[in-house]
Amino acid sequence: MKRLALSALLLSIVAVWGWTFVVVKDAVNAYGVVPFLAIRFLIGSLAIGLFAARHLTRRSLLVGGLIGFALASAYLFQTFGVHLTTATNAGLITGLFIVFAPLANRVLFGVRTAALQWTAIAVSLAGLGMLSISEDGSGQQRLGDALTLGCAACFGLHIALLDRHAHRHRASALAFGQLSSATAVFFVIWAALGAQSPADYAVAWPSGQVWFAFAVTGLIATAAGFFVQTFVQQRLSAVKTAVIIVTEPLFAALFGYLLHGDRLNATQIAGAVLMIFAVIVAELYPRCRNTS
Repeated sequence: MKRLALSALLLSIVAVWGWTFVVVKDAVNAYGVVPFLAIRFLIGSLAIGLFAARHLTRRSLLVGGLIGFALASAYLFQTFGVHLTTATNAGLITGLFIVFAPLANRVLFGVRTAALQWTAIAVSLAGLGMLSISEDGSGQQRLGDALTLGCAACFGLHIALLDRHAHRHRASALAFGQLSSATAVFFVIWAALGAQSPADYAVAWPSGQVWFAFAVTGLIATAAGFFVQTFVQQRLSAVKTAVIIVTEPLFAALFGYLLHGDRLNATQIAGAVLMIFAVIVAELYPRCRNTS
């Protein structure tokens, strides 16, 4: 029963992550990408800071802060991407982060990448090409897909860096370092853009819809999500955890269909299936080897 409850808890967070693609798309249309990210991460940083304060060290702040630059880059690519493409596409493409993580580990730390994982990378890129074929031939959507692919690459880098450093620090302290660093990046970019175009980036009071998005993404998807994932992974096997997390693109597609009217043609559905298959292979193969 305990394991079932933990699985249900993580699955609920993963469902929220999938839902937030729709929530974020609506919010940035109303408030702007960079201002939304700055306030979202400020809320998440303050929430985690309440729990991390007792465990903060200079080392965890420094390491977490450096990793936070990769996190900030990922969210910039992702949020600009979801602003231009569909919530469904953004969710599916973001799931490729688990394919890029072995590449980052190979480049940065010399960790060998298995042939099956290289095959998964090739399959995922083929699926991406099929997914990006829209009936209206929208160049804006293709740009959004490309930006979201950059997000997946940055999330892969983020995972590789965490894999190298997470075991040396308390999870809450390292999470606070990452979120506070990303928050600072977003506010600096907001200020720079505001200096160039004051009318477009002036501080404005958010609407009720945007405040709702801040609450969902800042408190649940960011702050609570970090804690829940860490808590559950300490108690469930890596394979069980991976099977749950890999459902995020499916939730993104489901909520995109139900709430945003996203529709995929036959070619795009085939591409989505290829991408999900590649993600499953990249996620489960190394973990199954380690537990066999």
